[in-house]
Amino acid sequence: MVTQPRRTEKKELKWTSVNLQEIIDLNCRLEGSLHSNDGRQAMKDLIKNCKWSIGYLCGENGLATAYHRPRFKRIYVDKSTFPIYQPAQIDELYPKPSAYISRLTQTDIDALKVKKGQVLLTCSGTIGNCTYIRDTLNGLIFSHDLIRIEPKEYSGFIYAFLKSKTGFSIMNANNYGAVVEHIEPENLNHIPIPNPSPVLKQKIHNLIEESFKLRDESNESLDTAQFMLKEALQLPDIDILKEQAEKYDKAMEVLNFTVPSSELLDRFDGSYYVPVVDVIEQRIAKTAKEIVKVVNNQVSESVTLPGRFKRVYVEEGNGIVFFSGKNVLELDPSDKKYLSFSQHADKINNELVIREGMILITSSGTLANTVLVPKHWDGWAMTHDIIRLVPAGNEISGYLYAWLSSEYGRELIHRFAYGAVVKHLEKEHISQVSVPLLSDKNAQREINDTVLEANRKRTEAYNLEQEALRVLDEKVIYAR
Repeated sequence: MVTQPRRTEKKELKWTSVNLQEIIDLNCRLEGSLHSNDGRQAMKDLIKNCKWSIGYLCGENGLATAYHRPRFKRIYVDKSTFPIYQPAQIDELYPKPSAYISRLTQTDIDALKVKKGQVLLTCSGTIGNCTYIRDTLNGLIFSHDLIRIEPKEYSGFIYAFLKSKTGFSIMNANNYGAVVEHIEPENLNHIPIPNPSPVLKQKIHNLIEESFKLRDESNESLDTAQFMLKEALQLPDIDILKEQAEKYDKAMEVLNFTVPSSELLDRFDGSYYVPVVDVIEQRIAKTAKEIVKVVNNQVSESVTLPGRFKRVYVEEGNGIVFFSGKNVLELDPSDKKYLSFSQHADKINNELVIREGMILITSSGTLANTVLVPKHWDGWAMTHDIIRLVPAGNEISGYLYAWLSSEYGRELIHRFAYGAVVKHLEKEHISQVSVPLLSDKNAQREINDTVLEANRKRTEAYNLEQEALRVLDEKVIYAR
């Protein structure tokens, strides 16, 4: 038998030349990434061509100070008054706790809390993602491996610079680490930043401040919608329902419960019959006018899940915006790619493109993250492992989203999950989730309209941030 040699894709070698003084200025660091063409060119262009004076982000005479907290051993508990969040969550619009730590944890818990006006920067693994602290994140506990930047003034301007393509490129030229990349607070002493007139800095700051104010208001509106939903259905907190659902035999050494053979369907995984599901459905049956399934035409037009496919990515401007399920909770997905339209036109048009008002539900890995597609996502494309639910109309879309994203709706969705290691959901599962319709049509309409208003504010917040970045580029970074 004759075998052909395996062909491997030839990759272009990236290289650059660096003079000795540049190496000395960077503390004799020799990593290629530090002198990468993108980051290095961004620094050179900024310093050489920008009409404004150039300062440094931190350090002596810098525009800010920066620090992170020391490592500590965490003591996790099921529930406490100390919810903790992970660095990867800073881009989320309304993050939920990743875990809870005990008061016995040996660290200064108060020092882990982030403060209004700070700019947070991821410093390990994914470098350079950032956010601005306003009401939503103020006072939350984040893990140690997150750089806290405290601007002396114009914090919105500093956030906008770090969020810009130039700032991001420069930031990623300063990381280190062979496998997991890192950046330290002292590395920010070498980050150049333009210092325009106070008028321009204030304008950019105000745009960012207003953008994050709208995000806060959007989150408050969603909380209001959830409160109205609970009141209308007379539902207690989910923890109370779980206590009522305890059918576990505590004499056994493992978590267990009994299901009569008459109630067994075609599934034998215990999670499908978790008792809290029955309790939720019994409670909503008492207060709802009618309970329908998602597939019912009163609430939805279609539920779809695209098939897998081999992707061809292109440079920005040459394809359609494409992002994954891990970014579905963000206002502006942080790792957007661009999918070739010429290679995937049919797939994009018929399966992948998302439209305003669709409800997206993550179906693999982290399940049941639910999003109502805002206007500024309309026409973008999403990965295949996101279930697309098209509501029956604007009169029901906000209400349907409120139910599916609620702590009760999530329990009803999670019961369908399957998979030993990586959990999955199918479109048929979402189609069978119960949805309670209210007797009080005015209450249902108010919940629906409150959610739609929250989504409108998110698009307005996105547009304000894009305007801040446009002003930064045109009037500051590329001003000649």
